[in-house]
Amino acid sequence: MDDYEFALCLTHDVDRPYKTYQHLYYAVSDRDPSHLTSFFSRDRPYWQFEEAMALEDRLGVRSSWYFLNEKNLLREKPPWEWLQPKNWQLFAGRYDITDEEIVEVIRTLEHGGWEIGIHGSYESFDDLERLRYEKAVLEDIVDTPIVGGRQHYLNLEQPRTWAYHREIGLQYDASLGSSETYGFDGHYDVLRPFDDDFVVFPLTIMERPLLEAHSSVEESWQACLEVLEEAARNEAVMTVLWHPMYLNEAEFPGYRTIYERLIREAKTMGAWVGPCRGYYETFVKDTIPTP
Repeated sequence: MDDYEFALCLTHDVDRPYKTYQHLYYAVSDRDPSHLTSFFSRDRPYWQFEEAMALEDRLGVRSSWYFLNEKNLLREKPPWEWLQPKNWQLFAGRYDITDEEIVEVIRTLEHGGWEIGIHGSYESFDDLERLRYEKAVLEDIVDTPIVGGRQHYLNLEQPRTWAYHREIGLQYDASLGSSETYGFDGHYDVLRPFDDDFVVFPLTIMERPLLEAHSSVEESWQACLEVLEEAARNEAVMTVLWHPMYLNEAEFPGYRTIYERLIREAKTMGAWVGPCRGYYETFVKDTIPTP
């Protein structure tokens, strides 16, 4: 990375592009009845694909988009699991990755230069054949092979999950990290769990832990800026995750603002900014360390 101060990899996990039961959930949990507004309209507040593409296009960057192919609760789970509240949270309200509208979005992203990757379903982290199936379904949609992704809920069993990823032909994983905290935690570069060309991108910042840790958007931004400065000091590879739904400023004020500011500031600081695949192919591929 001789020409850059550090790297900022941009990623998006596509969990729920349609708002269903979340109308009531967020209205109660956030004590904000405004979440119910879109329930009575034709608005789709979580459908942020066009807005995200326009934003990143304007900033001159591209990102990684990880698409989920989750099991269907009623068709693929046994009856005794149907009424478990956790399973409704995990499996209900999901999208069909082969739905015509989703397929069109995936192809639009790919043809526009964005990376399409796999968002391994909740139970797939220890299920080789399920991961193989999910990758095959996604590759039937796109024109180029899938080379990486992230496990849903950051589920990992190290190193077995990574071994499965490598076995099905992935070149990287971006699941190592926390959904409760943010920061580098000592990892300033990609990791090589098998000392070969398969690498791990540690997750530096997920949007919700960052915003929820502070009492204002400006405080959250200052914390984000501190992480950027740490990245520059250490010539780090910094990976951030912004779920598309949080780009909706009407329901999640500040989330989109910080995402945009982080990209602008990173570029000003001399960072390479782009998708994980772009970083891998530019700086990692063909650089396997020799014993």
